[in-house]
Amino acid sequence: MVRTYVYIDGFNLYHRLLYNSPYKWLDVKRLCEQLLKPYNQIVAIKYFTALVSGRTDPNQPIRQETYFRAMQHYIPEMTLYYGSFQTHPKIARLVTPINGKNYAEVLKTEEKGSDVNLSVHLLNDAWLDAYDSAVLISNDSDIAEALRLVRLHHPTKTIGLLSPVEMPSNELKKHATYVKKIRNGVLANSQLPNPVPGTSFSKPASW
Repeated sequence: MVRTYVYIDGFNLYHRLLYNSPYKWLDVKRLCEQLLKPYNQIVAIKYFTALVSGRTDPNQPIRQETYFRAMQHYIPEMTLYYGSFQTHPKIARLVTPINGKNYAEVLKTEEKGSDVNLSVHLLNDAWLDAYDSAVLISNDSDIAEALRLVRLHHPTKTIGLLSPVEMPSNELKKHATYVKKIRNGVLANSQLPNPVPGTSFSKPASW
């Protein structure tokens, strides 16, 4: 068996693939099992994300917490790691000038920490020899350097890229052993039970 660690960029997965889909009640372990080989033994799934504020939708934190608790209960290999959302003013160029002004001050909200946390864990786990194969679910090219270092210093380890987009990042592809696209059919067959057995966790009626 091949010891396999899965690293999920939750923010990237959600906004690149799940946002406008009916498949948000996703069983990430089942997803990986369908795309990986039978000899890939999933030892750990590390899910990197941030807690939403609910500023624009007060029910969003409730839906997110329900999903996270459902995953943690149903998938024993799952561990969540949190970054944060930061909002700050920024000067941005307007597409169409307003009252003769080409720029305006806007509030920009960014998710911070997940890509760095993921990269650090992927590298550290390689040095600790925790896995034989790492599987990345993301299309964030900022993670490419971590992949490069793993391939350079641990040439016997493999890196799989499960892409949430049709055209994966060239920087990520460059350092991946193989690349597979996550398609809707796989998503449809990778949903958590509703409700999750032994709990009161059910898929939110609206998402």
